[in-house]
Amino acid sequence: MSRSIHASDFNKMPTWFKAINRTWKFTYPLGTKIKLNKDELINSARKETGLHDLGPDFWDEPLEKLIYSINEEANLHPIGRFISRKRLIGLLVTRLQAEWWFRKEPGILEQDLYPVLMIAGLQRTGTTKLQRLLSCDPDIRSVLSWEALNPAPPVKGIDRRIRFAKTSEQALKYMAPGFFAIHPVEHQAQEEDILLLDVSFMSTTPEATMQVPAYAAWLEQTDQSLAYAYGAKLLKLLQWQRSAKYWVLKSPHHLEFFNLIDQHYGDVYYLWTHRDLVSCVPSFLSMLAHGQAIFSDTVDINGISEHWMKKTRYMLDQAISFRKKTLKKERFIDIHYDHFIGHSIETIRSVYSKAGMNLDKAVADLMISSEKKNHKGKYGTHHYHASDFGLNEDGIRNHYQNYTKFLEELN
Repeated sequence: MSRSIHASDFNKMPTWFKAINRTWKFTYPLGTKIKLNKDELINSARKETGLHDLGPDFWDEPLEKLIYSINEEANLHPIGRFISRKRLIGLLVTRLQAEWWFRKEPGILEQDLYPVLMIAGLQRTGTTKLQRLLSCDPDIRSVLSWEALNPAPPVKGIDRRIRFAKTSEQALKYMAPGFFAIHPVEHQAQEEDILLLDVSFMSTTPEATMQVPAYAAWLEQTDQSLAYAYGAKLLKLLQWQRSAKYWVLKSPHHLEFFNLIDQHYGDVYYLWTHRDLVSCVPSFLSMLAHGQAIFSDTVDINGISEHWMKKTRYMLDQAISFRKKTLKKERFIDIHYDHFIGHSIETIRSVYSKAGMNLDKAVADLMISSEKKNHKGKYGTHHYHASDFGLNEDGIRNHYQNYTKFLEELN
């Protein structure tokens, strides 16, 4: 039976989930009530790996800022605190292991990064569908979910990264059964490369999953070149493990940082997806509310709306500014959601043509097959309205006037 998920369902967590949180609030298992501490997290990662070197370009201030916000602002429930602690240790483990491989195999960093098809657009504008279709081409490499979680192979022992990601997928299904109807997170499917930026503790992932306003404000005023430079290193580590001819990457986060992508990612085409804001904004806000309920039982709908309406406008303004200034305007390929949904292969063919690539029939057939397999509503239907977040259509359109004007100029 198809699951029907509404924006207002975000706080309807499973009974067992709520029971565990109630119980853990009065106990201290696994450090769920203890504040996170930078030195303890780093020491735990070093103990787990037997490695010590986090690399010459490791900067601990982003981690410190994030820990402060998690401890003082996020109001995490015990399960959310447990997940956050494990994730932070996991990122440090990745960094330790990546540095070990960079030292052992210097040829990794001597590689040229493959040409990049960079998908960037507001959330819920068809970015996942576009990435999955392009990834059907054997010549095009994406970051799979299990790779995004653990891009560096273990330096010893059995490689259990796929098993770990599968367990994480199952855990998410148990904790938030309806989340997959909003945004599927399948361990063998394509994932956002923003998770590679997490290894430097500089990305919008934390503010999407938790209330961390102090960290978010600090991040917006901070040069994030180190994160993108290290993200490029991790991409080289991944292509060293599995080769191809091109990368297809995607994240709405990149809208804010086209300048850093241009600086660190080499040969890039920007695939900018567009959709009616009245549809994509409430859909995204609903996804955030459902996601944050996995970490906290005090999800603030109004706070999410206020923060992310402001944030997404800023992201769009940064992207527009870069595009108007760059001398590489031919590197931008605009993809409009309604046309893409109705004419997917025609849209893909246009992307290939503009990027100087050739789409042959065999690859197009693979894309058609994938589209049927990953059809809309595969995990259920997602219902949302602007009013769920105290918004209305006119208010949304007025808020994004600069972007609306930009789209009119494109046409």
